[in-house]
Amino acid sequence: MANAIGIDIGGTKIAGGVVDDDGRILAAGRTPTKASDPDAIINDVVAMVRSLDDGSISSVGVAAPGFFDATRSTVYYSPNIAWRNEPLQARLAARLPDKVVTIENDANAAGWAEFRFGAGREERSMVMVTIGTGVGGAIVLDDRLLTGGFGSGAELGHMRLIPDGLPCGCGARGCVEQYCSGNALLRLANEAADAGGDGAALARARVAAGGLLNGHHVSALLESGDPGALRCLNELADLLGQALASMSAILDPNIFVIGGGVAQAGDLLLDPVREAFLTHLPARGFHPEPSFSIAQLVNDAGVIGAGDLARSALVLG
Repeated sequence: MANAIGIDIGGTKIAGGVVDDDGRILAAGRTPTKASDPDAIINDVVAMVRSLDDGSISSVGVAAPGFFDATRSTVYYSPNIAWRNEPLQARLAARLPDKVVTIENDANAAGWAEFRFGAGREERSMVMVTIGTGVGGAIVLDDRLLTGGFGSGAELGHMRLIPDGLPCGCGARGCVEQYCSGNALLRLANEAADAGGDGAALARARVAAGGLLNGHHVSALLESGDPGALRCLNELADLLGQALASMSAILDPNIFVIGGGVAQAGDLLLDPVREAFLTHLPARGFHPEPSFSIAQLVNDAGVIGAGDLARSALVLG
């Protein structure tokens, strides 16, 4: 099959690559995102496609953050980019008339890459949860990417977890994102630092950092086995496991794949997530148990997934 170009538009950078049918990136490019200027983003994406195209590319896939319509043509809203009802697919197609242009939500594209070429490649149904600053996700059921009736499905970070819980940027309260994200882990770490006891090392790290903990500080303490940092991670993992048990009752995936920055903790995260999941799994003992894995493609997943979805669109249409 022909190679495709995948583009991943993030809040700070646009990454691109030529992707072959085995999910390998053969050539790559990167440029800063001018997030406040939609016209500049179009120009930069077109320039990147032209720089990567050797004349043999027929399809371009673009992964982007935000809420999409069901036809995958319009970005209704993006939290970190100045897109409001942005006709992204039409604008790019007009500038790239010799290409078939496909767009997809960035979490969906990354999840598709993990399903096709990463941790989920041996399965037919997968739920991927991405734990970064917030919580994103992707759902593949019976080899098909689930996007929902209106196009904005798989917003797993905004499933209600704690009734009347912490307020969320989406307007609701108690969302998974408020308890299971990188920001949630930092909140727990700061609370532990304030409380003393097993949070003493976190408090010292915060003072050394000028009064502001970040993910690198917490990760370093996790790697050293610090009891305060581990307690914070275990609290996050327990709630994430509960959320995944509820998702399992509805979606019944063969595998849960966990990605994002917090997933770099590896088994320190997976083991308590799995324990909490099994504790809360409906009909435990009578229900097949899914497997759990850390995502494998990391920062390349958006480019790979966008490219592969573009190739699929070309074949289908």
